[in-house]
Amino acid sequence: MTNEARGLLSLPRRVAAEAVGTGLLVAVAVGSGIQADRLSHDAGVQLLACSLAAVFGLGVLITLLGPVSGGHLNPAVTLSSWYDGRGRGTGPGVREVAAYLAAQVAGAIGGAVLADAMFAEPLVRLSTHERSSGHLWLGEVVATAGLILLVLGLERTGRARLTPVAVAAYIGSAYWFTSSTSFANPAMTIGRAFTGTAAGIAPASLVPFIAAQLFGAGLGLGAAAVLFGRPARPGDDVVVPPGRPELASS
Repeated sequence: MTNEARGLLSLPRRVAAEAVGTGLLVAVAVGSGIQADRLSHDAGVQLLACSLAAVFGLGVLITLLGPVSGGHLNPAVTLSSWYDGRGRGTGPGVREVAAYLAAQVAGAIGGAVLADAMFAEPLVRLSTHERSSGHLWLGEVVATAGLILLVLGLERTGRARLTPVAVAAYIGSAYWFTSSTSFANPAMTIGRAFTGTAAGIAPASLVPFIAAQLFGAGLGLGAAAVLFGRPARPGDDVVVPPGRPELASS
């Protein structure tokens, strides 16, 4: 979203969209986890249910809120967008980043409380589910790096319109191919510390999980630069990659 486009919508409206969207995303993750745990004791069936809910919920939320706030719903995406767009007028400004991050974290906590309320669970109960192991942190690095590479890659090749479907599909698959079931979102990680259900993460596990996610975001930024080159500045000629003439009309 360019600065000109963002200027058409007030910052409070964009911030509200990020808070609501992140809250609903966490409600989907926590609520589907509670429902799956109650309906089946088969771990594979539970994971399938949660991943399908994530795919559909994330796709809908990005489609709905993308035109308002960019549909970040994730501090890793917001920070990567800021860093990638510095000096080009395409990323959020520092003030917008700070507002987005606060809204995403607040929304995530609210989403966890909402999910607990819908299933008659204690509204606020800190999780005791420890997720502290090197292979889980590696899973978060991989999941977040892939997410950022996907988002920036689509933008740099003129296919940002595919973001809702592509991101939803990626996160759905990452539920299965990463050891951590792909949180890939610092705000969601914080929000899930506020539910005592199986979807939660203990507060003591937050710092290394979030550190792994931010490190993964940095790797995703680097991979995007290597694979797609430096992003063009406003007014630069668009270079169409060899063999991809269809991008010229994107």
